[in-house]
Amino acid sequence: MLDATLRISEIFFSLQGEGRFTGLPTVFVRLTGCPLRCTYCDSEYAFFGGKRQSLQEILATVAEFKPAYVCVTGGEPLAQPDCLPLLTALCERGYQVSLETSGALPVAEVDTRVCKVLDLKTPASGEVAKNLYANIDHLTRLDQVKFVICDRQDYEWARMQLDQYQLASRAGDVLFSPSYGQVDEKQLAEWILADNLPVRFQLQMHKLLWNDAPGH
Repeated sequence: MLDATLRISEIFFSLQGEGRFTGLPTVFVRLTGCPLRCTYCDSEYAFFGGKRQSLQEILATVAEFKPAYVCVTGGEPLAQPDCLPLLTALCERGYQVSLETSGALPVAEVDTRVCKVLDLKTPASGEVAKNLYANIDHLTRLDQVKFVICDRQDYEWARMQLDQYQLASRAGDVLFSPSYGQVDEKQLAEWILADNLPVRFQLQMHKLLWNDAPGH
């Protein structure tokens, strides 16, 4: 496991901007590469490039920040097979670890100590056909499911998935997030309230604070 290598786009220390751990100081390990091309993607710079690093080098960099929380993100982290041993190694070192994944690749082998943040792609993402619904069977109360909502059609679609797969009882949190600049945040909040959905409305705090600049 310790001879694993991964192509890394960046490793940085910031506040978690979304989900259950919003506002908590977190080290982000951003892996290079993604097989999806979502219309609203905010990390295209991570599709290519990066630097190949050994698992030991990555762990040493993470340790320098003395974090309690580590988030492995991308791109799509699971596109690199050695993401799995990285997740396990981070857990072994006592960090609270989360994985941000598109939901297009299998999560069955992800260490059970990891909080999976599974993004189910909506129609307006352009990648709804890539959703791997078998992943839902591997969700636990530790995990989170995220929908990025671009318009009313996306909202209705997400509401159907919420009901069809009983996501509120499978995952610890279901997150409805307005796509930045595409849907009015207050409108989405009102839709959720009108339907009394068992979901957590969220804004991406890092975009409000830093306009989503790399390294934040």
